[in-house]
Amino acid sequence: MTVDRAWAATRKGLFELRLKGGRWGIANVSFLGEPVSMLLAPDAQGRILAALNLGHFGVKVHTSEDAGKTWSEVATPAYPAQPEGAAGPAWKLVQIWSLTAAHGVVWAGTLPGGLFRSDDFGRSWQLVESLWDRAERLEWFGGGYDVPGIHSICAHPTRADELLLGISCGGVWRTRDGGANWDLQANGLRAAYMPPEQAENGNTQDPHLIVRCAAAPDALWCQHHNGIWRSGDNAASWQEVTSAPVSSFGFAVAVHPAEPGTAWFAPALADQTRVPKDGALVVNRTRDGAASFETLREGLPQHDCYDLVYRHGLVVAPDGRNLLLGSTNGHVWASADAGDSWHTVSLHLPPVYALRFG
Repeated sequence: MTVDRAWAATRKGLFELRLKGGRWGIANVSFLGEPVSMLLAPDAQGRILAALNLGHFGVKVHTSEDAGKTWSEVATPAYPAQPEGAAGPAWKLVQIWSLTAAHGVVWAGTLPGGLFRSDDFGRSWQLVESLWDRAERLEWFGGGYDVPGIHSICAHPTRADELLLGISCGGVWRTRDGGANWDLQANGLRAAYMPPEQAENGNTQDPHLIVRCAAAPDALWCQHHNGIWRSGDNAASWQEVTSAPVSSFGFAVAVHPAEPGTAWFAPALADQTRVPKDGALVVNRTRDGAASFETLREGLPQHDCYDLVYRHGLVVAPDGRNLLLGSTNGHVWASADAGDSWHTVSLHLPPVYALRFG
């Protein structure tokens, strides 16, 4: 994966970004005016998937075989007919919230909480019924949306049959047999929005985003609705991080691909406010597994800033030094020194849903 090209999926199109002379700029625009909810960055063959949410016209999936030069529509994940009287939300695709490719399979996480797999790069999709049919699903509920959704799909880099999911609000789920069976892996998480006797119910947790360290796959970081958690045992247990400065609330988290103790966060004021504290946008970084944090400000707006960073709006490149940060106000910043300093890429994009290197 290259670090001189990146992608911004936004409310009004997909923007290709290029790095030239040490500065990022917009190189191309696809789907102008159309909401692009998620992107699967180019693979080694230059293949891309883009998920569009076209409102009245529904969800659409497009693919490119030439790294974004041309596009064609492919299949869209579809739920089976809903049995009469079935409990829970309608069996209707609302949005594709996450896309991940690993070991020859593409996985799509959706609202209302369904996981789909494709073995032919989006030409067909199959609902993972083993997860959808679990009785616990009926307890899930929306975290910001009217229905629950799968926003985090953490594939294991060396075990093809292992997958970890983050669901709002439905906790953390893991399969080790390719999706045939699932286990709830939310031990240690805490939901303060629930009644006290239900605060540790793993099935109603709201992990805003979960990321896995590629080089140390047992290391996971979770930006949760009620704080930050980390796991060093592949989600068998979670430990709360209480040392984060500014705020432990937020949506985004990125982990260094080779250093499991290094992670970045975009803090905001909880809970209804959801803007940077004191109008100053910052990024929190730990390099020692949350024993300590640095608050990074250089190049980011420090006055009258009310940008929020969505779940997929903070990403780190495979080199562990280049980062991109995008906001709900359409602002994008880049760092080439692991977050020590930032420069502005654009202040005029539509609201940013997701950023990807590739």
